[in-house]
Amino acid sequence: MPSQAIDPPAVDWQHVSPKYLRVRLLGWAVETVITIALTGIPLVLLLTGVWPGYPAWLAWGLPAFFAVTLLWRGLLLPRQVRAIGYAERNEDLLLRRGIFFQRTLVVPYGRMQYVDVAVGPLERAFGLCTLKLHTAAPGTNAAIAGLPAEEGARLREHLSARGEAQLAGL
Repeated sequence: MPSQAIDPPAVDWQHVSPKYLRVRLLGWAVETVITIALTGIPLVLLLTGVWPGYPAWLAWGLPAFFAVTLLWRGLLLPRQVRAIGYAERNEDLLLRRGIFFQRTLVVPYGRMQYVDVAVGPLERAFGLCTLKLHTAAPGTNAAIAGLPAEEGARLREHLSARGEAQLAGL
């Protein structure tokens, strides 16, 4: 699913673990249940007679709108996860993501200040981690979520070594 317009030529993209889709789907399911429950409160109050003056179209429309929106987001999740990729090159690390709004980010090894690996409870349960790259630029949002834990640890060590080598001018 590479974008011909923004992807550099001849790059061997690595993808995140397929288990990351399960993590994203679990988060989406929890968000969906909470959102539908909260937006359905006016409907329940209207149907039980507690709030008789509330407009019926709004009581029915609010949860219906959010249900359709959240369903659409859930259907896009598999494509979003497949669109996440990274590639190690000689001088930099490439990161890409996005379906509709695609983004390819280049992080030069010499600009990396430190590399962080984070693991949340859901990621830990699936053996995954998130690699975060910190640079001097505060606007750099360089993170790769959904990596297998072993790959995250390997990348952390490799990228740290490459960054130190680039800073030293080797």
